[in-house]
Amino acid sequence: MHLKIIFFGSSNFAVPILEALAKNENIVLVITQPDRQKGRSLKIAPTAVKSKAGELRIETFQPVRVNSKESIEFLKKFNADLFIVASFGQILSKLVLSLPKLYCLNIHASLLPKYRGAAPINWAIANGEKETGVTIMRMNEKMDEGDVVLKEILPVSEQDNAVTLSEKLSIKGANILLDTIRLIRNNEVEFIAQDHSKATYAPKLKKEDGLINWANSADEICNRIRAFTPWPGCFISLDKKILKIWKAGPITDLIDKKSMPGTILGVSKNGILVKTGKGALKIEELQLESSRRMTAKEFIAGHKNFSCINNF
Repeated sequence: MHLKIIFFGSSNFAVPILEALAKNENIVLVITQPDRQKGRSLKIAPTAVKSKAGELRIETFQPVRVNSKESIEFLKKFNADLFIVASFGQILSKLVLSLPKLYCLNIHASLLPKYRGAAPINWAIANGEKETGVTIMRMNEKMDEGDVVLKEILPVSEQDNAVTLSEKLSIKGANILLDTIRLIRNNEVEFIAQDHSKATYAPKLKKEDGLINWANSADEICNRIRAFTPWPGCFISLDKKILKIWKAGPITDLIDKKSMPGTILGVSKNGILVKTGKGALKIEELQLESSRRMTAKEFIAGHKNFSCINNF
């Protein structure tokens, strides 16, 4: 017997999860964030989930406030068995959480209780984690503190950035969500309380998180470049313009005690070598404000006379 499901999601992370559910279960409604301005042109655009729901011909609902009286009355009409939430973007009230016959389940992109919060994928990479994972939990009114049903570990590759790791975790999350629904249907589901003493947090990203501090090690800076792709990106200043670093690698065996962090040690077609607090950073792809993304070789051709990169 298929369960009646209302799916809450907005970002790209939620799309593979929605697709998997639609193939295997009965989604009666998709709830997503309102259309908003995006990109440099600021054109009004739908969320990734709304676009996918349209392809799947599933009804969508886009409340400005999901906890409003009007929203709650609308949700009640569907008499759903499960609410499933994946990267939705609004916090559900206790009243909304009480609406489904069974549970509200959340797919969270970390191994809870580690990295509770809005940006678990980004901060796992930024902090140099070698593994992360995905957790299915029963939601309560506290952020990411609900009881756990299933978890699965995923290694973090040195080549992963926030986009690629999100894609991997989303697919894994979809798979263990379907396992969870089977357990629920067979009355075999078990809920395990989190150890709150081991909780860590992954706050929402701010633009200033991307500002490079050359006093950090080359490894730390590289981790943040991967973590903050595509937004806010990692950046510095050059001639009072923002210079975004898209791709770089660490040179950890460099011994240079004379140069200050931020000093350019070498320039070649293969990269721009910059001194850091420990080792050096080889910048391979970068983008100056109001210009296009380019390789180090292309950038050097237009900026031949520079020797130091300073922070704001």
